[in-house]
Amino acid sequence: MSSTWVIGDIHGCAEELDQLMQKLALGPEDRLISLGDLYHRGPDPVGVLDLLAQVPKLDLILGNHERTLLRRVRLMGEAADGSDCGTLAENASVEPELLLGDGRTAIGPVPPDRAADLIRFLIGRSYYLEGRAQDQAWVAVHAGLLPGMRARDCHPEDLVRLRRLRRFRGAPYWYEVYRGPELVLFGHTPSPFPRTHFSGGRLVALGLDTGCVYGGSLTAYRLEDGEMEMVKANKNYVGQVHGS
Repeated sequence: MSSTWVIGDIHGCAEELDQLMQKLALGPEDRLISLGDLYHRGPDPVGVLDLLAQVPKLDLILGNHERTLLRRVRLMGEAADGSDCGTLAENASVEPELLLGDGRTAIGPVPPDRAADLIRFLIGRSYYLEGRAQDQAWVAVHAGLLPGMRARDCHPEDLVRLRRLRRFRGAPYWYEVYRGPELVLFGHTPSPFPRTHFSGGRLVALGLDTGCVYGGSLTAYRLEDGEMEMVKANKNYVGQVHGS
């Protein structure tokens, strides 16, 4: 039986990604879904790209840092499925300043001849994915879903940034009021352990950003049976945990 693994925010942690992929032992029919925020804050963005590019069945969901990169090079679209993204000319060069992340977040060393590769890897990717496993429909996004809305109907800015619902009393996290029935897999909001939310005794939201770049871990979840694999970070690369 083939496996579908969903992996949380990588943030340039190529060594940890390599270790996790070795644990997953992906076969040719296995699928890997990344929840976005691939490159920034950590030490080796190009290493992350090269590892993921080797996966035959890879799906990448765009995060807030990817959306920022596409905006800087004027390729960003507004469709939730990424279908209106622009294209990068074959001989295009990308200045180092354009590779800074959301909020001008730092990126690790990138050789000039690899800068355009980082951008090309993002072109045409969606801001959400949908599927079904274990008799439950699932939705994968980078950050979250607005109450009562399907991912395909959300604006990409919400899909890559949503954390708390400010219009609700107490400003709860979006998943704290989510009732399903789909299982939503998301990243963006780091935590020492996966964030879980249940409704009617069923898991309906799972946060997989376990803060690898902050000294936490890199986590993957298998949709077919709920198995998790984690790799502890080699170090805290950026200091105190804050928004991702």
